[in-house]
Amino acid sequence: MFKHLLVPTDGSLLSVAALTRAASFAKDAQARITVLYVEPTPPLAYDGVGGLSSAHLTQDLQQRLDGLAQEILGTAQAIGQQAGVPLDTLVRVGDQPYKLIIQTAQTQDCDLIFMASHGRRGVSALLLGSETQMVLTHSNIPVLVYR
Repeated sequence: MFKHLLVPTDGSLLSVAALTRAASFAKDAQARITVLYVEPTPPLAYDGVGGLSSAHLTQDLQQRLDGLAQEILGTAQAIGQQAGVPLDTLVRVGDQPYKLIIQTAQTQDCDLIFMASHGRRGVSALLLGSETQMVLTHSNIPVLVYR
């Protein structure tokens, strides 16, 4: 039924558990996986109040963000290899992950978004929301939420 899963990850324990389950699901369905990591837009770095931007500080911050993305996606590759599932990885940069998740699912022709729930309930869910809730609200592609 489902042949191409998009699995967004933030590197948290819950998203790694969701990816592990998605790999098992994909193996049973003979599907492939695209893992997406949404890297935050790096903030502008300043040398002081009203100072000029520091190129070295900005470059160092970008290298750290890129390193974290590669570490998270390296874990994803290992999970895919262990499960014997074809797995590709993507990094997109932006401040609204839910939009990038949905756009990526569309552009990659994914037929299922398989993602973790952060388990927010009650008032905190209403006040804080979550990327999962936003994807559920705005996606035309089916979403499977792993708890």
